[in-house]
Amino acid sequence: MASADMFPNVSFSDVNAAASQEAAGKAVFGLDPATGAVRLSLVRPGAEQAFQIDLSDAQIFKLGPMEWLCVSGETEAKAGVEEKLFSRAIKVVLRTEAESKAFSLAFQRWKQQTISGKAGESLENGSIVACKSKFDTKIEASSAQMYFHYYGQLLHQQNMLQDFVRTGTYYAAVMENRADFEGKVVVDVGAGSGILSLFAAQAGAKHVYAVEASEMVEHAQRLISGNPSFGQRITIIKGKVEEVELPEKADILISEPMGTLLVNERMLESYVIARDRFLAPDGKMFPTTGRIHMAPFSDEYLYVEMANKSLFWQQHNFFGVDLTPLHGSAFDGYFSQPVVDAFDPRLLVSQSTYHTLDFTTMKEEDLYEIDIPLSFVSSVGTRVHGLACWFDVLFNGSTVQRWLTTAPGSPTTHWYQLRCVLAQPLYVMAGQEITGRLHLVAHSAQSYTIYLTMSGGILQTSTAKLELKEPYYRLSQPQAYMPQDQQQLPLSSLQAQGSGQQMQDGLSPGITVDQERDSAAFTRQV
Repeated sequence: MASADMFPNVSFSDVNAAASQEAAGKAVFGLDPATGAVRLSLVRPGAEQAFQIDLSDAQIFKLGPMEWLCVSGETEAKAGVEEKLFSRAIKVVLRTEAESKAFSLAFQRWKQQTISGKAGESLENGSIVACKSKFDTKIEASSAQMYFHYYGQLLHQQNMLQDFVRTGTYYAAVMENRADFEGKVVVDVGAGSGILSLFAAQAGAKHVYAVEASEMVEHAQRLISGNPSFGQRITIIKGKVEEVELPEKADILISEPMGTLLVNERMLESYVIARDRFLAPDGKMFPTTGRIHMAPFSDEYLYVEMANKSLFWQQHNFFGVDLTPLHGSAFDGYFSQPVVDAFDPRLLVSQSTYHTLDFTTMKEEDLYEIDIPLSFVSSVGTRVHGLACWFDVLFNGSTVQRWLTTAPGSPTTHWYQLRCVLAQPLYVMAGQEITGRLHLVAHSAQSYTIYLTMSGGILQTSTAKLELKEPYYRLSQPQAYMPQDQQQLPLSSLQAQGSGQQMQDGLSPGITVDQERDSAAFTRQV
């Protein structure tokens, strides 16, 4: 064996044998020098004979704090007799719980090589590799690569850490519910910088497993090592929660899986998978539930801004070229972008409603399509320009229940709010019902296509198809509120209020070129 990990003091026995006796020896993980296969060898002192376990089809099961059962496939072939397939089970006992955890992590690390191949090694033409993980089967490789690259950079982790509503709420939810963490095993799903793992350790967790698939694990390890009073109880594991193995069940899961509109990036699915794989019965989840809130809104300034973006394509003589054939497509394209910004709650024209996602009971498949019926009663007569959305999540602790909200009018978070703008607004009267449907369909680029239908007024229906992965990041602060009577100005009147040059540049009134460029450059995909 080469490049091995060795555990010099273990005992093991063949469960299959009729008269199985436990023997002392060593366990060695490594590569078979002859075949290159990834194996676990269990060797008795002074004996050449060893149990060879091929990790490509092996699994381990925890029997106790220091006991593991290694199960692998075996074949038996005799001349003139049909080959038989069976399973071999080897019981392995470690000396301490620390060695037991290390053994489990080594098994997982070496087994992973049977899926991905040795570092730097290319597969030969015609090679057969193991089946993809659940994550890989539903997510495009290019999307996943960009996603993990993004979260592997400290500047983006800083952006999230400096969201003090987000970080402060998590800290309060953990510290106010110390009873849920003291002496407990915690799994941090998508640990990032490791900040939530450190919070859990501060609250008295017995041990924290910080699972992170990006290169941020290197920074997280340095951060945790630099806080030894807490870090000694934290183990960082690089990998996806769909693939890694943990040595024990968790009493509590903690994660920050929320994206724009709660579901963008599809990390909620990984959070649910982690629940099914790692959480003990009656274990807790922080956060516990999430709610998507919705309400119709009226915002004439925003509508004009969106419509004006396509004015560039109305030029009949652009260096001698008529651009107008593309104006309709450009207009539709701009309205296919959800708007991410902070807005004044007075722009809402009815009471909001919400759709609940219970992370403790929902299935992963429930997140593939989310269908939400809409029903509102307009409080004013106005033009309805679309549907405003935001979310909140609940940390249902044993001591304190704490909400993290992204609602308009609340302190702004890095998630802001999201608005789906209709290319054809609706005219409604006060007291009139507005109905419709918000339908979210997940896709392999780690996001959702949004299908919105809204009906109101006299036989009016307007629809929109939007791409959640490609929003229009507008401005970071709430826009000036326009009273309802001023919002009734026709589009032509509002256009006349802006400067001619701004309209030619495709900018809305009062928005500078620098602001437009900065908001377009703000490409945070949360």
